[in-house]
Amino acid sequence: MEFMRRNFGTEWSDGWQGKLICFQFIQLLAFLIIHLLFVELHAIGYLSAAGFGAKLLGVFGNGMVQSFINARTLTPSDMKMPKLAAEIAKQLRKFHQVEIPGSKEPQLWIDIFKFFEKASTLKFDDIEKQKKYKEISFEEVHNEVVELKELTDCLNSPVVFAHNDLLSGNLMLNDDEGKLYFIDFEYGSYSYRGFDIGNHFNEYAGYDCDYSLYPTKNEQYHFFRHYLAPDKPNEVSDKDLETLYVEANTFMLASHLYWALWALIQAKMSPIDFDYLGYYFLRYEEYTKQKEKCLSLARSYLSASRDE
Repeated sequence: MEFMRRNFGTEWSDGWQGKLICFQFIQLLAFLIIHLLFVELHAIGYLSAAGFGAKLLGVFGNGMVQSFINARTLTPSDMKMPKLAAEIAKQLRKFHQVEIPGSKEPQLWIDIFKFFEKASTLKFDDIEKQKKYKEISFEEVHNEVVELKELTDCLNSPVVFAHNDLLSGNLMLNDDEGKLYFIDFEYGSYSYRGFDIGNHFNEYAGYDCDYSLYPTKNEQYHFFRHYLAPDKPNEVSDKDLETLYVEANTFMLASHLYWALWALIQAKMSPIDFDYLGYYFLRYEEYTKQKEKCLSLARSYLSASRDE
């Protein structure tokens, strides 16, 4: 599963149980386990019934049985192909229409503030890591989070049940049948439409985090047309395209903050040999690089909307 690779590394084996003895590691997992329990033992039944992921064959006390998916995992470059981008958009619209019983309170900013609280109080045994960690101004980061939340709240982005981790590794394609699958819903929660789409666009950068691959406005509009009107994509109004463009590119910033803070916690707790601390700086630097352009876009849109 992509979730296991993302959180515990590619060398996943039956020997992982011993690593859970570490109390701090259990603390790290606690937040994610809440999502796992909710999605896998509750929401996944509704998602499976709607045609997403592997078919749910049965549920028992502490697990479930699902069918095998005969398909290949997409690559980041696949997602940019017009035909596949259109299909992902259509499927994402259907995903966002699934109703999951329970609270529909959006979790994005709740999660980000939880991450911030934990990430801002870490201490590393490794001297070099601690030195690098001390370079972070958490006052600045907190101010950025608050400012962005206040602005995105003004956009009134629809609240939907979101995948929240729609990277290429969580998309599978049966080339013979042309059937696309969304998989691995562990990060799923009620959230904002704009975040799910903006986060997906960030994943065009791939595992090398080459953000020059972020989709152009034309590529985004192609995606939006098939998301907003799958049967009549060429009839989507310019106003609706602009609205979703502003949403996605403002919440794209929230995606960088989310995964940057997540990476700091992983840097302390994860047993994987990966430079999570470096990943924090990579995502936060991309946030600062894109911030003014995206915030200016949102503010101009909101100002024009008030004048109408």
